[in-house]
Amino acid sequence: MKRIGILTAGGDTPALNPTIAGAVVRANQLRVEIVGLIKGFNSLFNPRVPHVFLNPLYQEIPELDPTKGGTLIGSSRDYVDPEKTADLDMIVDRLRRLGIEGLICVGGDGTLNGLQPLAERLPTVLAPKTIDNDLGLNYPSEPDEFVRAADAGAKSGYRYKRAPSRATFHLDQIVNYVTPGYATAVFVSASGVERIRTTAESHRRIAIIEVMGRHSGYIALGSAYGRPDMILVPEHPLDLEHLVERVKQTYDLQKNVVIVCGEGIVDEQGRELGAETRSTDPAGNVVLSGAAEALRAKMVQMIGDRYFQLYRRGDSAREAIFTRKVGHTQRGGRPILFDRFYAAQLGAKAVELLVEGRNNAVSILQYTGSRGFHVEGYDANRFRDRWGLIHARHMHPSLYDPVQMKPSAMGIDYLTPIFTDAIGEDDMEHMRQTLFASGNLTQPYHSINTDVNKRIRFLAEAGGR
Repeated sequence: MKRIGILTAGGDTPALNPTIAGAVVRANQLRVEIVGLIKGFNSLFNPRVPHVFLNPLYQEIPELDPTKGGTLIGSSRDYVDPEKTADLDMIVDRLRRLGIEGLICVGGDGTLNGLQPLAERLPTVLAPKTIDNDLGLNYPSEPDEFVRAADAGAKSGYRYKRAPSRATFHLDQIVNYVTPGYATAVFVSASGVERIRTTAESHRRIAIIEVMGRHSGYIALGSAYGRPDMILVPEHPLDLEHLVERVKQTYDLQKNVVIVCGEGIVDEQGRELGAETRSTDPAGNVVLSGAAEALRAKMVQMIGDRYFQLYRRGDSAREAIFTRKVGHTQRGGRPILFDRFYAAQLGAKAVELLVEGRNNAVSILQYTGSRGFHVEGYDANRFRDRWGLIHARHMHPSLYDPVQMKPSAMGIDYLTPIFTDAIGEDDMEHMRQTLFASGNLTQPYHSINTDVNKRIRFLAEAGGR
């Protein structure tokens, strides 16, 4: 294999450029050309296929900086429709006219679902990325537990649910232990929790901090490093009475409370607290209007104004309880050492999979107590249920203690190998040298897009295509 294409799909994460860089370094060693496809799958629908040669003469271009967040080749939420065979044939024809013999898609579970029809026409593999840490399996047999139930209200006419598990959960059995981008997202979230704590302490307030994670509570779980008082995750329905009782106990003791909630937390009927709007994003997900605000409204009602008035700490519950979203800062900025290092290894492994003749495969990051972290290749079909769908991984219940609303003992065991030494000395030194550099006050921001745009090439149209 002499030339490989690479694209980044879906939402951005801090680990995309390190993944691309790792792929390019390995490709240079194997004397393989790497072509970056601009704006993810969107480029494949463009007859001119905008692209960039990432390693001309087997030397990576200087714009490829693994310490920068985001992706220098851009991303989009476009996906390939498996039903449109003519479009698929046209896409593959365009790639072959570019001389591309294999394709690496850097993405999450949505990208893995979407690359299947391409893999039937061109060798295609996935390098994982997602801050939610929801691409993987808690154990290899997990896809077999999904069943379909008829649902007239669903777009497809049915919905998926989980049958009771018969598998024994063990950390060594996790497939794709952690995804690049997750560690940096937790670093940002835990730092935010620490900072908001001092405001809550100073003003005797109750803070509700919302972090990302629609179906998966991994970021919320990891935010325990910021020492919130309670953590709420989407995998466990919210027991409001228990939460309010714990809030009052904690507030009586320390005169402030900090709660972290995942954006997809659900009530006891399984309804998402933040799903108050019915609009959807480009991937078809319901846009969440705010789990933290919905939770605040319920707590204001249940605790009441009188409680805070008796403490002389405010005129109303609405004043005493406030919310903050960590938001998109979790997805941006410089990746910390853990993400840079392992993202590069996963990108390199994706190149190796193609060169070895693997197709429809995924480079995964494994962990065992005896070997530590290591990369492997995994058949993508093993992620699929019996109907061919890949589901977002939910955090296993064993990792969370719903009574204490904290990581369980096993949850602590899960987090420890990821975050011990996750931050490098260069991470802090970079911040010291660059954040308050005097040049920041006089020089405008220089976008990587400006430089990459000069390198973009196009496929000459042929035959009206």
